[in-house]
Amino acid sequence: MAQRPLPGARTPGHIPTVVAGCFAVLLAQVAYSLPGALNGTFQQEFGTTGSQLTWITAAFAIPMVVLELTTGVIGDLFGRKRLLQLGAGLTVAGSLVCCLAGTVQVMWAGQVVAGLGAAVLYPISLAMIAAIAPDQEERAKAIALWAGFLSIGAAISPLLGGAFAENGGWRGAYAVVIGAAVLSFVITFAATDSAAPEGRRLDLPGQVTLALGLVALLFAATQGSESGFARPEILTAFAAGVVLLAAFVAVELRTDVPLLNLRLFANRAYAIVAIATVVGMFAFLAICYSMSIWLGAVQHQSALKIGVLFLFIQGPAFLFVPVVSRLIRRVSPRWVLSGGFALMAIAGVWCSTFDIADMSWTRFIAPLTLLGCGFALTVGSITAVAINTVPVRLAGMASATTNLLRDFGFALGPVLIAALAINKANDSVLSGLGRAIGASGLQAPYSGVAGGIAHEGGAMAINSMPVVPGAGPAARPVPMPQQLHQLAFESLGSAYNTAFLVAGLCAAAAGVLTLVGLFGHGEAAAQADGTESPDLVAA
Repeated sequence: MAQRPLPGARTPGHIPTVVAGCFAVLLAQVAYSLPGALNGTFQQEFGTTGSQLTWITAAFAIPMVVLELTTGVIGDLFGRKRLLQLGAGLTVAGSLVCCLAGTVQVMWAGQVVAGLGAAVLYPISLAMIAAIAPDQEERAKAIALWAGFLSIGAAISPLLGGAFAENGGWRGAYAVVIGAAVLSFVITFAATDSAAPEGRRLDLPGQVTLALGLVALLFAATQGSESGFARPEILTAFAAGVVLLAAFVAVELRTDVPLLNLRLFANRAYAIVAIATVVGMFAFLAICYSMSIWLGAVQHQSALKIGVLFLFIQGPAFLFVPVVSRLIRRVSPRWVLSGGFALMAIAGVWCSTFDIADMSWTRFIAPLTLLGCGFALTVGSITAVAINTVPVRLAGMASATTNLLRDFGFALGPVLIAALAINKANDSVLSGLGRAIGASGLQAPYSGVAGGIAHEGGAMAINSMPVVPGAGPAARPVPMPQQLHQLAFESLGSAYNTAFLVAGLCAAAAGVLTLVGLFGHGEAAAQADGTESPDLVAA
């Protein structure tokens, strides 16, 4: 284990370690954000249903979220350098599978492996940078640089995917990720290893119950949107998820070294920030995902245009880092958080007013810029508020828990909002199916085939099929009449209007919660004097 450097004195491995950590988080964020601009391309490439498309994103996010805390503990116990290289190796393997995928199922497998890599890269890269810093000032600078590279990755990834898709080769974007992962693996050789095993221990029962519980709930939410929430397997998955998460709470309350210190939530202010974090980050990614589906999978617009729009979302997060840092020192973070959530709410409600028949993609620029500004204000303030609401001795756990909650909100965004939108769109299509087929004049056997596609694949499958004007036999084996295609198109538009509105209302709820719930709370009191929070003492 590396010795602690003297205050103000940089070790010889300081710069290589910072470079390795920043490049690793850039790699993780590029891999995570890549499907953002490619959802429409994937939908047409693999002929996916709505839930199958959602799982491309969810397959990456779920292992990333449920394993972040555990990989952090493993790094503390056994050293971080080789673990960071393992994360790069997993990213190579997962991206290679995605690059060669011929079916959506293979794509899921690749995303799972790459998500495992991200579960290593995010916490370990930050821990390595923090461990090598000689003092708090250097640590703050290095962490700010790390956060900047994370924002850069989020901004360039959709643009990278869109540029390759525009030129007929989306797989090339994954080839770039493979090359970057190999480079990250090599760069890490020059980094300084570190560990912090004191007081750390693997919590396997907690990890297993948390992971399985979250997977069960997210599976039920995603698959239920198409197969129906009343189906036995969906109800069983929901029940299993609830039972497993209850078991996780029981395990964490009894273990000496918990994976997640649940007693933090006895602090009212921290609990409020935690809830607002999940709800607000859900709203943010729900809006981002809905935009990519609206333009890509529904309107079939260029992936490059979607990539450009992501620049307006992530640009403010990168540009406003120093501004937000100064702002939360001069203004109560409660106001910064509430203001950020309010901007995100306006963005969601604004997008909900758009007409799906309007193909102008530039109308998204203004609301998505507001979304990006709101995200910039909230993502930097969440950790500051959370840490300042607990005693100093619990600051590290509070920060790690807040990161988990933020990423959990991110994971919920695409899954839950897609479940809402797909279920609503499919219901609309099935309710109007008979009228649409009757108006088209489509005869058997084509009417039966079209109806089968509607029942099995839903609105997204119908919308993706070539349109055949009129009715009757055609050169294509499955003619899709204009009336049925229009029904699916309008149903999807209405469903994602609702999705934008729900996401905006969730952001507004997070803003009201922080504004009212943190009123009168001395956020910095515990941090300043080191005294125990009364809520935590009572716990």
